[in-house]
Amino acid sequence: MMLIGIDPHKSTHTATAVDPETNRDHASLRIDVTLQEYQRMLDWARQWPQRRWAVENARGLGHHLTSWLLARGEQVVDVAPSATARVRQLSRGAGRKNDRIDAAAAACVAALQGDARPVQPERSTDALALLDERRSNLAQARVRAVNQLHALLRALLPGGAPRDLSAAKAEQLLDTVVPVGSAELTRHAIAADLIAEIRTWDVKLKDNAKAMAALVAESESRLTDTPGIGAVTA
Repeated sequence: MMLIGIDPHKSTHTATAVDPETNRDHASLRIDVTLQEYQRMLDWARQWPQRRWAVENARGLGHHLTSWLLARGEQVVDVAPSATARVRQLSRGAGRKNDRIDAAAAACVAALQGDARPVQPERSTDALALLDERRSNLAQARVRAVNQLHALLRALLPGGAPRDLSAAKAEQLLDTVVPVGSAELTRHAIAADLIAEIRTWDVKLKDNAKAMAALVAESESRLTDTPGIGAVTA
């Protein structure tokens, strides 16, 4: 098993292959942080069929590369920067720092000191978290549009409009208005635009709920067996 240590930086990553049995540095490669360069590094690493990646700060600067590798079936462990710093302090020329040494140190720490933690691929729970955040943003956008529409209808209709407006109900109310003058015409036009936006948010929210339901079903959760709990709540 060859360990490939990664020292990640914002614009470049350095990889160093280290044999854990001999602690010998076999080869090193520096790449730019692009998808094409990620592929070049993976192609380079395939010369060692049995390999594991040790990424320094895999949940920080190394997060994107780590996710990319995991998605392609690679084994990845996370090595804390404090652990690689300790290796540098104990190595010859204590404290000296360069990318190749850091990357090799990450692999050495993972192999010899047991400070590395396996990183798991993203799963349905991660996808659900993304969908949940998206749903929250969609709902907030819809609420803003409804509030703006309510304010416009209040100015256009005697007695205003109900607070809980659907797109269909708002359109019915707007159809009763015959605007006169530039201000009313502008309010009427903006209200029509907002109704169209609300319909768009409604479609996106329904699509979001369907995607959530598919992932909840995939996870084989039993929560939806409980009366009153649907996929979104689950």
